[in-house]
Amino acid sequence: MSTKPEIRTLGELRAAGYTSRTLREELRHNLLEALRAGRDPWPGMHGFDTTVIPQVERAIIAGHDIVLLGERGQGKTRLLRTLVGLLDEWSPVVEGAELAEDPLAPITDPTRERIDREGDALPIVWRHRDERYVEKLSTPDTSVADMIGDVDPMRVAEGRRLGDPETIHYGLIPRANRGIVALNELPDLAERIQVALLNVMEERDVQIRGYVLRLPLDVLVVASANPEDYTNRGRIITPLKDRFGAEIRTHYPLDLADEIEVVRQEAELAAEVPAPLIELLARFTRELRTSDAVNQASGVSARFAIAGAETVAAAARRRAAVRGVGDDDGEAVARLVDVDAAVDVLRGKIEFEPGEEGREPEILRYLLRSATIDVVRGLFRGIDMAPLVEAFDGEFTMTTGAEVTAAEFLEDLPGLTDAPELYDQIAERAGARTAGQRAGAIELALEGLYLSRRLSKETGDGAAVYG
Repeated sequence: MSTKPEIRTLGELRAAGYTSRTLREELRHNLLEALRAGRDPWPGMHGFDTTVIPQVERAIIAGHDIVLLGERGQGKTRLLRTLVGLLDEWSPVVEGAELAEDPLAPITDPTRERIDREGDALPIVWRHRDERYVEKLSTPDTSVADMIGDVDPMRVAEGRRLGDPETIHYGLIPRANRGIVALNELPDLAERIQVALLNVMEERDVQIRGYVLRLPLDVLVVASANPEDYTNRGRIITPLKDRFGAEIRTHYPLDLADEIEVVRQEAELAAEVPAPLIELLARFTRELRTSDAVNQASGVSARFAIAGAETVAAAARRRAAVRGVGDDDGEAVARLVDVDAAVDVLRGKIEFEPGEEGREPEILRYLLRSATIDVVRGLFRGIDMAPLVEAFDGEFTMTTGAEVTAAEFLEDLPGLTDAPELYDQIAERAGARTAGQRAGAIELALEGLYLSRRLSKETGDGAAVYG
């Protein structure tokens, strides 16, 4: 954040050459400047570069209110929040003005009277752009008073006339003047409340009980909605839908690389999760999005893979604590065995088709195996695993599990006299350098051999035995 400007009065503001412009002009100008300079106006957004982002940019340049339609976990709210970056970092407002009015473009009579009375001595304050973004979760209990305003009985009790505009307590939207109002899950807003937004979005005035106030509000209304809710649980009334200049459909990341970047960016990890496991979780999520057993109308949120990575990391951290192994030993590193714990926890994030009751664990395990095969093939293609398979001579077995440390796993590995470099090759392909990373890479290779039916595997009590 840069330093707040030192200008404190209207006279100083005029002397500095400040000129007033509308919110839409401000957004348009700053967006075009960023595009000309080659700066990314949408930090942290992955997978929308050629689809959603160009539509949003056209809507902003056109000065349109925007509604984003998409399934859960597609980044709609995050995209709306990035609009803040297109605002001027600091903007002047009249000190004490209830509706954050521009000193050169006041909209209420009391502020105009103050300007006439105080002139260039009128005090001003500076508002940071973060204060100009207001987010409201649309809920059925939201009232017109919350959104637009209502008569304040306390002001009436103080002696003001009931017809005096100063008896009005303004709601969220008027108070967001010269800013952005984001309405999440718009269809959940009661229809009578949606009606109250019609004048705000078209005529830019507000109506409160018997008052008709001609306030030229300068707000940009943006909203998000889930298409499933839009058609079933709630709806956007047709006149309000018509008020939005741009209706933009969002989507899940189209490329695996973007899916992985979203997980890396959003997950708060308690321990290290190697790149192959991040890829595995991303592929697992994409498998769920194409499965006939999963309700695709509900969608599979990006939060599924994010929560999965966080759970896998937590399992690794727990193992290190339970076994009394410190971080200096590199033990707090997630391995494939930790993914099973994540699947059990994340099952509630998926909505299955009605005919799949009772088969949910089986479906998840099957899709996880498919994702694991894809990761193993891409990672270890070209490496001859025959010496490792031959080491399992029918009597030798290898045990791993949620409580088995990396050091114990590596110590129990069979010796490969004919191919001593094989373990190094596996580790190198996975980018493994520490003992924890190395154990994770070799465990993944063993699972690949099992899934390709070159080894057997028995599971139970949190342990897996390869043979």
